[in-house]
Amino acid sequence: MKKAGILNRHLAGALAELGHGDGVLVCDAGMPIPDGPRVVDLAFRAGVPAFAEVLEGLLAELVVEGATAAQEVRRANPAASTLLDGHFPALDLVPHERLKELSAGARLIVRTGEARPYANVLLRCGVFF
Repeated sequence: MKKAGILNRHLAGALAELGHGDGVLVCDAGMPIPDGPRVVDLAFRAGVPAFAEVLEGLLAELVVEGATAAQEVRRANPAASTLLDGHFPALDLVPHERLKELSAGARLIVRTGEARPYANVLLRCGVFF
């Protein structure tokens, strides 16, 4: 049994399969889930687990070379906006509808229980060397 890191076996396994350039969408409970990408649904109740908590856990295990979020996060969810800016100084912002389109190309979608709007980010995996 693992003693540290992400313990959810479905999420840990999905992360191990990712490669350079793969997309991982970390999303709130309301984000539409497209057909195609593998989905690990962590949502339990409204707000549980929180977007920030899941994002922090993923960033502890992934190499990320870029991130894209909805420009609407700036006005609608200042806490998520600040969190994203703190992790991704070169955060790419697109209209929410475009983020939904881009999510169809993700390799993995991790759905949180977040109940605040626009708490979504599409991560682009990097390489550790």
